[in-house]
Amino acid sequence: MGRRPEVFVRPLSMEEGRKLARIGRTAKDPVRLRRAIVVLMSAQGQAVPDITSLMQVSADYVRDVIHAFNERGFAALDPKWS
Repeated sequence: MGRRPEVFVRPLSMEEGRKLARIGRTAKDPVRLRRAIVVLMSAQGQAVPDITSLMQVSADYVRDVIHAFNERGFAALDPKWS
């Protein structure tokens, strides 16, 4: 079994970075906050294993959040309540 390839968020614009930082400071919803922090950490070059250990979440969760943000942008940060 080989290592899974590293996953990183796409390059962010300055405005996107500021918006994510603002969400990280002011979000009332813990899901939105956690997802914003995951995206910010990835944008700063943190690898998936580093994010999982700091955020206490699974590697699959981090990869899912990063892929979703790359595909849908800020809409991926909102929780999908059933």
